[in-house]
Amino acid sequence: MMNKSTRRHRVEEFTAGYYGVCTAGGMLSAGATHLAITPLDVLKVNMQVNPIKYSGILSGFSTLCKEEGASALWRGWSGKLLGYGIQGGCKFGLYEYFKKIYGDLLVDQRKGVIFFLSSASAQIFADVALCPFEAVKVRVQAQSTFAKGLSDGFPKIYANEGFYGFYKGLLPLWGRNLPFAMVMFTTFEHSVELMYHNIIQRKREDCSKTQQLVVTCLAGYAAGAVGTLISNPADNIVSSLYNKKAVTVMQAVKNIGVANLFTRSLPVRLAIVGPVVTLQWFLYDSIKVLSGLPTSGGLRRQLKDTELLSYEATP
Repeated sequence: MMNKSTRRHRVEEFTAGYYGVCTAGGMLSAGATHLAITPLDVLKVNMQVNPIKYSGILSGFSTLCKEEGASALWRGWSGKLLGYGIQGGCKFGLYEYFKKIYGDLLVDQRKGVIFFLSSASAQIFADVALCPFEAVKVRVQAQSTFAKGLSDGFPKIYANEGFYGFYKGLLPLWGRNLPFAMVMFTTFEHSVELMYHNIIQRKREDCSKTQQLVVTCLAGYAAGAVGTLISNPADNIVSSLYNKKAVTVMQAVKNIGVANLFTRSLPVRLAIVGPVVTLQWFLYDSIKVLSGLPTSGGLRRQLKDTELLSYEATP
């Protein structure tokens, strides 16, 4: 039983403090993990922009190091850290917020609908925040003479292309990240429920914190792998547009080829995204646990004929 001191310092769910913890957890987990995989991301972008030269993971790393030095593998690190940190804060924090809002409003809807709407709503705002950072990052990674990082990349894009230069990739970015987020969050939620209900066969609150975090990691990996398969075509289009390999989305599709949209850079994206999403969920839920909150998964919403709240997670 919690004593009064513990109760005072425990963050209550669905308060401003709760959403603040979720936002901070999203920022820290997304920023740290994306920074860690910068070399893989540099390779991925170059494989998308110049697939003949960078045809494989090992050969691609070798080519980059031989021609530009090992430091080339860390190009765009500041965009990864700040851009994806801000995006992660918006994505996780707003997802929790919208999940509560939609859960209360759409009481007769299936949980999957709530997860889809919540993740899509959160991702729309998250990508608006990310887009300027992504515009600089992709060019820094694929064009060694463009800029060193955010400090000189931002003014260079603005001087050459104006404000539009930061957001010309927003639609394909939404095309990549909206399906990814919707599939990723929904797969995570259903995976958590499946593991507690069918595999562990215990309620979440009856499991230790370590067991809960193991469930988080397994569900996170499944969510990242499925989301990657869905979002790969749009990811190739984003890289093509920002590196001026195409002017429009249709031109990018024509240049790359429909089949290549799904296969180009897919192995390296799977190598990146699966572990990254797993680590993000682990760090995110670890921060929630340290704040006295339950691990992620489940839908809490108002019941029809009572003032009590029902937590629909794991039976």
